[in-house]
Amino acid sequence: FLQAVWHVLESAGYPPRAVTHKTAVFGSSRMSTYPSRQSFQVTEISQVRGMQALIGNDKDYLASRAAYKLGLRGPALTVQTACSSSLVAVHLACESLRAGECDMAVAGGVGVSFPQLAGYLHQPGMIFSPDGQCRPFDVSAQGTFPGNGLGLVALRRLEDALRDGDPVRAVLRGSAINNDGNAKVGFTAPSAAGQFEVIREAMALAEVGVDDIGMIEAHGTATALGD
Repeated sequence: FLQAVWHVLESAGYPPRAVTHKTAVFGSSRMSTYPSRQSFQVTEISQVRGMQALIGNDKDYLASRAAYKLGLRGPALTVQTACSSSLVAVHLACESLRAGECDMAVAGGVGVSFPQLAGYLHQPGMIFSPDGQCRPFDVSAQGTFPGNGLGLVALRRLEDALRDGDPVRAVLRGSAINNDGNAKVGFTAPSAAGQFEVIREAMALAEVGVDDIGMIEAHGTATALGD
């Protein structure tokens, strides 16, 4: 995540450790599987080492550690909303920019499992695919497959980016988040009504109509319930 923050700042035209804008970090991470259980044992001998392992690996310190290492002085928040964490991080970054809390924001997430070569136990009716293939929205969809990934974006208010000649690769017209409480068939299944409301709110904020939309990105778990 720290490497990605460095690269996204470079890509935006702002050398890391020399950013003059008040820059925020909104990041999310899967639970770290890198450190061993022994790394966190607190004894008189290992107390310092255990604290270092905790700060270096626990997701609670993800955003603030990147801000500390690179001297970024805006808000630094670790965002955890399960599968929507990276998108919610981007939404919160936009809100922070609108509120004037920062002049630039880095937002996104990382999920890397360790060890890399590991399988899983398939159970019928659960989320994992029986053959290691993920076929979202397909008649043969049978489940998903765990993977690794990382993605970050650098965000600024459009008028500021244009004024300073920043590279603009996309414009976020609007965003929205919500929660449908217990108005769904189960904890892991969002309700259709809740999804309808948040999409309608995002479209209203973006001032776009249905005919303006050219692509929709979805969760794509390739399960009957998720799809």
